[in-house]
Amino acid sequence: MAEFVKVASTGEIAPGQCRLVTVNGADIALFNVDGNFFALSNACTHDEGPLAEGEIAGHEVTCPWHGAKFDIRTGEVLGPPAYDAVVRYDVRVTGGDIEVAV
Repeated sequence: MAEFVKVASTGEIAPGQCRLVTVNGADIALFNVDGNFFALSNACTHDEGPLAEGEIAGHEVTCPWHGAKFDIRTGEVLGPPAYDAVVRYDVRVTGGDIEVAV
């Protein structure tokens, strides 16, 4: 069963920004979209590009290596060259703490 682990504080990630966090050896891209927080595996499913370094537009992140696009909320693919979704992690905010289930 997954447990929630504190990875950041809400004030550390501005809206429209992302931060790379590592939890139990997993690299996770933590996004703030209009004050809502989402977490995806940092590795693009096309060629393992770093999604935390990608361009964010609304609920979409574009991999900086080859342009694959993913829905930040679900991890689903929105554009090639990737065809598989990235892993999505559950996120909760407790007080000012952002916690990710791993």
